[in-house]
Amino acid sequence: MKIYQILKVCLGALSVLWICASCSETDYLVYDTSRSGIYFTKDTLTYSFGVTPVEQRTTVFRIPGRIMGTLSDADRTFAYEVIADSTTAVEGVQYNIGKPVIPADSINGYIPVELLRDGLAGDYQNGYVSYKLGVRLLNGDGFEPTLDEASQIRVLTFDNAVEQPDWLNANGEKVWYTSTWGVWHPLKLIKMVEYFHAIKDVLPEIYVKMVALYGENLENVPYGDFYVYGTIMKKYVYEPMYEYFSDPANRDEILSLYPDFPFDFPNPYA
Repeated sequence: MKIYQILKVCLGALSVLWICASCSETDYLVYDTSRSGIYFTKDTLTYSFGVTPVEQRTTVFRIPGRIMGTLSDADRTFAYEVIADSTTAVEGVQYNIGKPVIPADSINGYIPVELLRDGLAGDYQNGYVSYKLGVRLLNGDGFEPTLDEASQIRVLTFDNAVEQPDWLNANGEKVWYTSTWGVWHPLKLIKMVEYFHAIKDVLPEIYVKMVALYGENLENVPYGDFYVYGTIMKKYVYEPMYEYFSDPANRDEILSLYPDFPFDFPNPYA
């Protein structure tokens, strides 16, 4: 009886293994290695030239995608189309779109979009214009869109807006201290962030701590007060800002970009 039970168990195990092997073989025979699924990853795509230096007139935004197939030792491309109904930007004016790529040995790819700052309408006085670029994945180049329809379409929204940062006082109101920075103007925040980033080259360890506390572009400054790092800000940010805005050689360039700019940035050591 014991020998019979042992044989029964063994035969059952062999049956399970045979079934699994059969399924694996079937899956292998059915799988089409000539095609692979592709889909977009990041849901929300936005970009603003915002606090980038005024000298920067273009940037490349990468619309990210991902494949569900095997790796390749060579770069690959995939197919897409611009969705007219979801696009307000004009190619060659507000953007240029390049050839999509999936780099070698990677499952992640992207569509490169060059954004053209000079083509973006609007200004601080009259308001900024927001532009949209919609793209849809297509069958082609060995890939086919997969998952749901929402994963096959993305809309990039971009502009040139620079808004007063959300530095809030105890009452939840925005603050911008005129005694320290003069009247609020977008160019002041642009230069503040530019010189803040430059701290990385002279005080890298302190810069890392400041970014952790205030954000990479100074998005989160409690009460608008740099407090612990006030001396650092005065030496490496406010002083060069004052020198830049006070230098007559910069005046014409500033006015060409911002005719309403108030040249009132205070001397931080006065």
